[in-house]
Amino acid sequence: MTSKREQALAGLFLYLQNGISGVAVLRNEPLPTKIPASGLLILRDGDAGELEITLSPTRYHYAHVAELEVLVQKPKPDERDAALDALLMALGDVLSIDTTLSGAVDYMSVGSPEFLTETVEGAPAIKAAVVPITLEYTTLNPLQ
Repeated sequence: MTSKREQALAGLFLYLQNGISGVAVLRNEPLPTKIPASGLLILRDGDAGELEITLSPTRYHYAHVAELEVLVQKPKPDERDAALDALLMALGDVLSIDTTLSGAVDYMSVGSPEFLTETVEGAPAIKAAVVPITLEYTTLNPLQ
C-alpha cells in the first residue's frame, strides 16, 4: 500500500497523462534540451508544507503544493507564446473537471503560473510556466 502523499501525486500524474492527449507527461525527470513539438509537462513532487493536526481521533491534514512545469520550444517568440498559452488553457480545462482526482485527494486547486524563458545553445529557446497545484488530503500518520 502506498502513502496518501504518493496516492495524491500519482493521482495527479495519471490525471495529467490521461487528460491532455499528444503531450508528454513526466514526473521528477531532468529538463531535456529538446522539447517535443506538442509540448511537455513535468510534474515535480513539491512540498508537503506545514501540516495541521486534529485530535480525537488524530488526523494529519496537508495542503501539499506540487509544481507542474509546462514547456514549449518554438523558433519564434510569438509562436512560443501562442503554444504555451494554448497548452495552459488545455491544462486549465482538464484540471477543472474533477477537483478530487477521482478520490485521490480531498481537493485540488491550481495557482497562477510563473513564466520563464530558457535559452538553449544552437536550438530554439524554451518557454515555460511553473504552475503550483495544491493537493489537500488527510492521513492517519504523517509518514503514510
